[in-house]
Amino acid sequence: MVRLFENLASTRRPAWPELQSLVSGASVTVEVLAPDAATARRTLEQLQVTTSSYLGAVVVHTGGLLIDHGWLRVYGSPSSGDADRLIGLAAVNGFPASPEPSWFPGHGLVVAHDVLGGTFVLNGHDPEAAGRPGKPGEMIYLAPDTLQWEPLDVGHAAWLAWALGGGLEDFTEGLRWHGWEAETRELGGGRGLNVFPPLWSRQAHEDLDATSRRDVPMAELVEMARSAAAQIDGVDVGPLGSFEGHTADPR
Repeated sequence: MVRLFENLASTRRPAWPELQSLVSGASVTVEVLAPDAATARRTLEQLQVTTSSYLGAVVVHTGGLLIDHGWLRVYGSPSSGDADRLIGLAAVNGFPASPEPSWFPGHGLVVAHDVLGGTFVLNGHDPEAAGRPGKPGEMIYLAPDTLQWEPLDVGHAAWLAWALGGGLEDFTEGLRWHGWEAETRELGGGRGLNVFPPLWSRQAHEDLDATSRRDVPMAELVEMARSAAAQIDGVDVGPLGSFEGHTADPR
């Protein structure tokens, strides 16, 4: 049985005030996009989480978050005016058009991407069966420089607080080049940066500043990561999010 939005949103300890405080005190830039009420309702009812969670708070109160000059894109419920800038959580995970009690993302929930196509996923109830590391309910990351899943050993709330607190600075060591801020802040959430030689190559590891970068749709970027992982390691890393129907900042 699907619990309705009114029940899921009626909590004595809503997470949004706490999350707002983290956003306002963030050590990195944060842009909070406007939410769409109807999208938020459908998304929360499919997730079946309450707004006492950070996940529920992001879904109901934001159209997504652009963190650290847009390096990290956290998905929410964007309004029609922002849908071209950042796809919604429901769309990127292929949610049913109407809430279905028996449906869930078997490979985990894609909650964010970074500008390089790195994918942040919240594990489902059986990550081992999905070929993913980590425990149920913990965050994992597909690194663009290794093309392998990495367990982050924290849940969604701790991960989001970490990102807002400047955790990306150390986490992205070896992935950021001189002047990256100017390049990433000019991009919308529907586009990312394709690095050449690839980030997983010896050349990129030795001299990242010597690489060239081209902005491409995120759909293309994550598909290239999945294809490269299959060719190099012979492993299918699984779904990295769907961008079907997303216009990705038309030019």
